Amino acid sequence: MSISMVICKPAKPFLEDVPGRLDLGPLIPPREREKVVVILGATGTGKSRLSIDIASRFPAEIVNSDKMQVYQGLNVVTNKVTEEEKCGVPHHLLGNICPDADFTAGDFCGLASVAVDSISARGQHPIIVGGSNSYVEALVSDPSFHFRSRYECCFLWVDVAMPVLHSFVSERVDRMVGKGLVEEVGKVFDTNADYSRGIKRAIGVPELDLYFRTEKFLDENNRKRLLEDAIAEIKYNTCKLACRQLGKIHRLRNFKRWNVHRLDATQVFQKQGAEADEAWRQLVIEPSTSIVAEFLYGATKYAPAKALIPRALSTVSGRVLA
Repeated sequence: MSISMVICKPAKPFLEDVPGRLDLGPLIPPREREKVVVILGATGTGKSRLSIDIASRFPAEIVNSDKMQVYQGLNVVTNKVTEEEKCGVPHHLLGNICPDADFTAGDFCGLASVAVDSISARGQHPIIVGGSNSYVEALVSDPSFHFRSRYECCFLWVDVAMPVLHSFVSERVDRMVGKGLVEEVGKVFDTNADYSRGIKRAIGVPELDLYFRTEKFLDENNRKRLLEDAIAEIKYNTCKLACRQLGKIHRLRNFKRWNVHRLDATQVFQKQGAEADEAWRQLVIEPSTSIVAEFLYGATKYAPAKALIPRALSTVSGRVLA
């Protein structure tokens, strides 16, 4: 399954120069709290793609909440978005923490609060996105940060049926290996590495430890077998991560009573090329754009989501933003 990444123009004011736009100014009600969009989902479901899609349709900036993507380096291993894929949308807390730092949920809450405050002060809407639901929960629920008293949240959940997602995640690991995952880890390999802290906790690093420790002592066949075993372990651990993330989302929705809007993207991952892109538009972009427009502007009547898509779209195939 291949989903192309939309290459869009840098974010402009909401609905500016878009055919069929509707002036929502008179519909914007006075409000005491600023508004934040939060995108949840298991690894590989398209959270980053959706965040950029939304930020390209509304005046918004993105705050990363993935606990591995906050660190500098290992861009392939952590699947960070590239500058091209950002589409000119500003990103915060993405690749700017020292790789060896012990970055905690409390650290995230402090820096994320500053980022969200700064974005809102500039008249933009913060979009928090990432797979680390414990970070998001700490930010939203911890009374120490008074987040709920200052911000109202709209939660979007990109969901994909687990059997379909597991198959996709396995294929994605193979593509990451093809893009240089093994070589990237080899450059930072350390025989004294501590895999309990910093970026070395990222899936894809500890699994390759034995391979790099022993490769020079093995013949070609045994090296190949050991590498295949390491890659299989990366796939297995990534699927386990997806299951844990899904469980946390269900807990936030069912026990914490978060009002989470579920977007079922399963059919997107069962299609190829242009059909997958069209399914993404119909099943994810259109409903999420409608939800966000109503959340931000209180609009009950507005132009169809299709009219919000920028003109002259082009695509780059083979890349899925998680």
